[in-house]
Amino acid sequence: MKIHSSIIIGLSIIIGFTILGIFLMVTVDKFITNKGNVNNEYKYELVPANENNMIIFDRKTGEYWTKFIPSEEGSTNWEKGDSPLD
Repeated sequence: MKIHSSIIIGLSIIIGFTILGIFLMVTVDKFITNKGNVNNEYKYELVPANENNMIIFDRKTGEYWTKFIPSEEGSTNWEKGDSPLD
């Protein structure tokens, strides 16, 4: 009876660790697969230049748009700046 119980407990432990290992492999594979898509999602970056200016930077093309946030004076229109790489 003791040997039979030990075999059942041993097999249960082995099966449990096998299921856990498969679950971890699938989870890690999904994480690694999705990690490459993160860079494509965030194409634009909002950069606060100072308290009165804001810049939106396109990471893919290098272009940027600036906007003056008026405290007392200045244009409030967005102005497109060309990439310094061109």
